[in-house]
Amino acid sequence: MNVAIEEHDHIVTLTLNEERLDAHNSSELKTQLLSLFEDGKVNIIIDLSPVRFIDSSGLGALVSGFKNASSREGGLKLCGLQSQVKSMFELTRLHRVFEIFPGTEEALASF
Repeated sequence: MNVAIEEHDHIVTLTLNEERLDAHNSSELKTQLLSLFEDGKVNIIIDLSPVRFIDSSGLGALVSGFKNASSREGGLKLCGLQSQVKSMFELTRLHRVFEIFPGTEEALASF
């Protein structure tokens, strides 16, 4: 999985440079998130702007990350959702679970 990682003080931004977040790569995202949590990095922003398609495995990886961040008194926030991805969040009502922002600057300011 092609992921760009940036650190801003106590916040880590992951940009998923993939067009799809699905069964083929969602386990890699889960592993990467767990590694960050184990390193004590619990405030995470995931930039999904390059992602054009997400399936239940991709959503599951994000929910897993959200639960792990919350259990460590941190937060996992999303930004840059394209219309098809946003529709999946609305269809599954996950837009009520996650804080979703237009871009990384807004997400960074929310921590």
